[in-house]
Amino acid sequence: MSSVQTLTIGPDDGDQRLDRWFRRQFPHVQQGRIEKMCRKGEIRVDGGRVKPATRLQSGQAVRIPPLPDTAAPPVQHRAVSDADARMIQGCVIYRDDAVIALNKPSGLPTQGGSKQTRHVDGLAEALKFDLDEKPRLVHRLDKDTSGVLLLARTRAAARALTASMRHKETRKIYWALVAGVPTPYLGEIRFGLVKAPGRGAAGEGERMIALHPREIDDTPGAKRAHTLYATLYRAGSRASWVAMEPITGRTHQLRAHMAEIGHPIVGDGKYGGSGQENLGDGWGAQLGGVISKKLHLHARMMRFEHPESRKQITVTAPLPDHMAQSWETFGWTDDLAAEDPFEALS
Repeated sequence: MSSVQTLTIGPDDGDQRLDRWFRRQFPHVQQGRIEKMCRKGEIRVDGGRVKPATRLQSGQAVRIPPLPDTAAPPVQHRAVSDADARMIQGCVIYRDDAVIALNKPSGLPTQGGSKQTRHVDGLAEALKFDLDEKPRLVHRLDKDTSGVLLLARTRAAARALTASMRHKETRKIYWALVAGVPTPYLGEIRFGLVKAPGRGAAGEGERMIALHPREIDDTPGAKRAHTLYATLYRAGSRASWVAMEPITGRTHQLRAHMAEIGHPIVGDGKYGGSGQENLGDGWGAQLGGVISKKLHLHARMMRFEHPESRKQITVTAPLPDHMAQSWETFGWTDDLAAEDPFEALS
């Protein structure tokens, strides 16, 4: 066992989670051990107790308790097949020395999890290009949501982009096909969200429950959530093309919010099953016919300040095939919509 140590967070290591920093320093210590040491108060920052998700800042002192003298094993990276490398490289829609933007395919998880071994984070090994380290995720999209996903190519870029998102300095516009026609055509949704436990041993199948704003403060674990929406075009009273901007970034926020106002996103079995009350024609989140049963939610545009040049960068992602086919069915084309329908409100 090692003795107690005190390590100081350097200028390049600030603004990251304690557990992630700890695993980089001591790769042989498992996540469960880190969480246990935090619960027991063995790991401390500037003398205070912390949680694994506590964000570190440059100059802070981290107390490291005695650790096993196990040598750190070499980092094993799962090999990326040639086919997967071509696929993920083909998803790149923007790239420079600091940032990569992907048009993430629907069905590809952002990170690994229960039974998920093929995901963007793992495939990022094929996105190093001329650098030694793989790019880092700075946000995520649900597995079945397609569209713009940013990765930072350096640690400094990751810190800057993460801070920008935390301070709501980025713009994200999503497109969706929803059941029915939301009215008013331009509006906002402020229902809070609280997590309902999943049915699996590891919480698989968890979903968010929407709460009226007056219930949020009295509900343990509830968080405020805010979404802007604009109804762009409609297919009679049956379905609509809707743009959405999440002002907050809660889990499943757009899906839960649209279902709560009676207009679930087409293809959303979790929040828009056949029993979902909606203001369409009673089909829930499935329209039938030639319309795909896949989730029709796409991160269409992201605007952010470049972490190095400080210029405003706008990245736009083409629709995935199943949504493009639905758009063609309804006679809609991309150029019918403004790039940012909420710009006048910002």
